[in-house]
Amino acid sequence: MRLDVYIPLVLSVLLAAISPAIGRRLAPAPATRALTLAAVLSAASTTWALLLLSATLITEAPPVEAQAREDGQHLADPVPQAVACAALLALALVAYRLHRVLRAQHAMRRALRKLTANHPSGSELIVIDSPVPQAFAIPGSPGSPGRILASSSMLSALEPAERRVLLAHERAHLTHRHARVSAGAALAAAANPLLTPVHTTVTFLIERWADEHAAHTVGDRDTTARALARAALTAHSSRPARRLNFTDRAVTARIAALRTTPPPDLRAVAAVVLAIGAFAALGAADATDDLVELLTGALPR
Repeated sequence: MRLDVYIPLVLSVLLAAISPAIGRRLAPAPATRALTLAAVLSAASTTWALLLLSATLITEAPPVEAQAREDGQHLADPVPQAVACAALLALALVAYRLHRVLRAQHAMRRALRKLTANHPSGSELIVIDSPVPQAFAIPGSPGSPGRILASSSMLSALEPAERRVLLAHERAHLTHRHARVSAGAALAAAANPLLTPVHTTVTFLIERWADEHAAHTVGDRDTTARALARAALTAHSSRPARRLNFTDRAVTARIAALRTTPPPDLRAVAAVVLAIGAFAALGAADATDDLVELLTGALPR
């Protein structure tokens, strides 16, 4: 257990380090799936590892020590007590961060669905009369399809072909359940902050995935890039005082990607990424076996 319990932590660092390169060199769809699943596995494994480290404090309990002395046993000390206490504090922080993310996601879903409350249920597209240029997908509840909301100012700023790109892009978010993918990556980063770069990469790749879907649907990568550029400029011009942020740089990178050939679908690379998450889980499982064996001999029977 002395080494196995730290394997998920080490592999989380590795996953975070390679995620930007994976996002640049691999097709968005397999890269998104592989990185998200690996992040979820790694986050679950590191959280479980923290639980295992905290559980070693049981061997420090006075009744357990007294029983061991009566039996003439010497209890092994798998980790220093300070490490176990730090793991317990980290576990409490993980619970707090997960609670915050889940609460924010619930509030966001509720706010988005309120936007559709007064619109006919049979229409996929909802157009609102607003001077703020915006468009986004609203995931549906279980058993009901999602919807697309676009402002009149955004639609009027685009050419007809560009509007088809916008709708195809947002439809891709609904079809491929990108909201769930994004939620999974966000929860993984909340449970393990080391995975924040993976969350950032997945957020970018989700948009790239929708871009590629739109380009395939309309059959024109140049039109897709032009629609993305016009939509970004329109949205930016409505807020001229806003400074450039990650979203602006991401749009530039997305446009550049659409100006080139689609990235390859390298399944072997995706398999390697998934293997990192799987090895993290195996490390946590092996550490669990070691702890169970330790506690079986330590606890009074």
